[in-house]
Amino acid sequence: MIDNLYQFREHLRLHGVYFSFMGPFSQSLMEDIVDVLRRRMQLENAKTSAIMHVFAIVVEQVQNIIRYSAETTSVDTLGQDDTTSRLGTLVVGYEQGDYFVISGNMIENTQVEQLRGKLTKLGAMTKDELKQYYKVQRRKKPDPESPGAGLGLIEMARKASKPIEFAFQRIDDRVSFFSIKAII
Repeated sequence: MIDNLYQFREHLRLHGVYFSFMGPFSQSLMEDIVDVLRRRMQLENAKTSAIMHVFAIVVEQVQNIIRYSAETTSVDTLGQDDTTSRLGTLVVGYEQGDYFVISGNMIENTQVEQLRGKLTKLGAMTKDELKQYYKVQRRKKPDPESPGAGLGLIEMARKASKPIEFAFQRIDDRVSFFSIKAII
């Protein structure tokens, strides 16, 4: 790896990546990431609206990793009992005049088709349709089997300037790697 670090760095640079993280995610790490991104974007004189949209999408993608990643690790919390953290990957960058936020994590294969259906449906909606759909979904009672309210993907689609891109890579009989990209 040490011999290839420069090539890895150049690969990231050529693809507009200026922030990436792979490992265990937590609420406090998410806050630190948002702070680093805010400072970076302010130094670049990014528009306030772009900063807010990037933050919103980073928060949604990290929360999805924290809630749904099928890949976990035990983390020592500085002398406290070990806790389980969810693993994932987050990448943020700027390319061709747009910011992008990409995340990925393992999910159970049983979730793939339902998630693909939701994302395909959202990708086919206009901004007005997304707004109306969000309002309707917000009034519904949350799914008792879901740790979230189910609004995160809709919110990402509303904030993104283009339809959300996504992919599933089957790893084995139990899990697939789920990737999602929002362009702002």
